[in-house]
Amino acid sequence: MTNKFKAKISRRDLIKTTALTAAGATLAPFMGPWKYNRVWAADKPILIGLTHDASGQFANSGQAEKRGTIMAIDEANANGGVLGRKIEYIWADTETTPATGSRVAERLITRDEVAFMVGAIQSGVANAISQVCQKYGCVYFNTNSSSPTESGKNCHRVKFVWDGSGANFARAAASGAVTKFGKNWILLTNDYVWGHNTSKATQEILESLGGSVADNILVPVGTRDYSSILLKLQQAKPDVVATAVGGDDYKALRQQVQELQLDTKMAWLSNQLDWPDIYGAGAEAAFGVFAATWYHYLDLPGVDDFVKRYQERWPDTRMNVPGNVTYNGYVAMRELLRAIEEAGTTNNIKVIKTLEGRVMKADDRMQHHDAWIDENSHHVQQTIYLATRQDQPRDDSDYFKILQTMDPKEVANPGESACNLESYDDTPTYEM
Repeated sequence: MTNKFKAKISRRDLIKTTALTAAGATLAPFMGPWKYNRVWAADKPILIGLTHDASGQFANSGQAEKRGTIMAIDEANANGGVLGRKIEYIWADTETTPATGSRVAERLITRDEVAFMVGAIQSGVANAISQVCQKYGCVYFNTNSSSPTESGKNCHRVKFVWDGSGANFARAAASGAVTKFGKNWILLTNDYVWGHNTSKATQEILESLGGSVADNILVPVGTRDYSSILLKLQQAKPDVVATAVGGDDYKALRQQVQELQLDTKMAWLSNQLDWPDIYGAGAEAAFGVFAATWYHYLDLPGVDDFVKRYQERWPDTRMNVPGNVTYNGYVAMRELLRAIEEAGTTNNIKVIKTLEGRVMKADDRMQHHDAWIDENSHHVQQTIYLATRQDQPRDDSDYFKILQTMDPKEVANPGESACNLESYDDTPTYEM
């Protein structure tokens, strides 16, 4: 089966484009929920669909991610593009909603004819997008969703998962927390797919170490008042509170924990602390122990230069240093463009085969260990960092103190054996 869409240019579009070209003008982005960024190209450009949230629970993370992907596109175009073609992108807000994610993916493929798709923060949205992409054969990079199911039972031949998973983070953090703080835990779980699967992974690891979960408190998406939950924690007095709460919900939780001074009265273990969820709150908000995939003060080749390029590209953004979400968006997009160049084509099957098993050197990725794309789950196996609050900040952006660097093999998720990728023959051919 082949899904190769012909370019559709209306008479109105042709007249408008001709007029603009004659006037020496450039095409400005369309302002609205759909933005189409056109870069001049002599030949047909390669169009990338960006599915980054701008509203909903993960709006800040979605826009941080978007800045990273655009940086990689800009840099590729400055170096002549890919396969002699310029890279363009079209962006749509997926609203942190799976139903919107499905509609966006369908529209990007069938109407806008994107060659590849990149983005998504919330795992339910990523799963919805990937189902549409698999139907057509469009290669999709899930840049920042971390539910273990994204590279487990919800994996797809066209989907590649770039963030560490909740299971990776739990394996990195749980054993040390049991030894240091105790075995009686309470879980706080965002009530959607990522929260449930991440807490499940945490509980399995805890119980394997002889610990037990006294309670698993569900946190509805959109929670802003945690008073009843925090009262319950005060009364229960657990050794550890392990959170799988993200986005704006997490910001509200951490603020109220600090206000009640509960950050020092019990141990807090966060599965992952995304930079957009903490930025602006100061180092004091980074309490407890948490995992991350990257930090802007890692003493590694390329980090300082990446921060500088980010600041030059985005001088007016409030988030004046890049975090893990921006980093994931950047390295994922950069690797996609490299893979297309190496494959010598935009053909989906050839690009997929170029990516499967791909090794990415530590220095190039600005991490401590080499990373690779698991050929059976399409999940990037990468360095995981354990961190806590920085007690001697170098400046007002220095929130994290790195406690430990974990090799990818140490935190590998055996649950990825549940992944059953579609065969190449059952994946539609797709090329733009």
